[in-house]
Amino acid sequence: MTTEPERLPFFVYGTLRPGEANHARTLRGRTAAEEPAHIRGALLYDGPGYPYATDGPADAVVHGALVRPRAGDYDEVRTVLDRLEGYVPGDPGNLYERVRTDAVLADGRTVPAWVYLAAAPLAARLRRTATPLAGGDWRGGTPAEHQPPPADPGRRHGHPPHPG
Repeated sequence: MTTEPERLPFFVYGTLRPGEANHARTLRGRTAAEEPAHIRGALLYDGPGYPYATDGPADAVVHGALVRPRAGDYDEVRTVLDRLEGYVPGDPGNLYERVRTDAVLADGRTVPAWVYLAAAPLAARLRRTATPLAGGDWRGGTPAEHQPPPADPGRRHGHPPHPG
């Protein structure tokens, strides 16, 4: 299990959002709270059944949810999410990186949180070949010009990654 000192909630924007498939498989029954939120400075791209988020301009927004794992389940949840996202702390070959961000809640408060963003090589490929989802919301946004996902975004541990 991961032994990092920061036990932050997770900002999720795709299949890990409440009501989505990976939420049901990995988070259901393990959370203390889930609430709508967004992050700034990130872009969202459509993928093959799930979205990709990358760093973006300061005025860009990605919508999702802030998920707080129950205290007793925190380490297991972080380990399961890292595995799902193909993230290994310190691995230069990561397809996704778990990074600290500020999630903005509906009442305007900001909360530090983890988010899974595309690692630099994948993010660069997305910027070159894909169109960000208008509005930054995977559930409601559509690309201005729908483009296919980047060719072979990679596979880790015998399964394709499924970003949050």
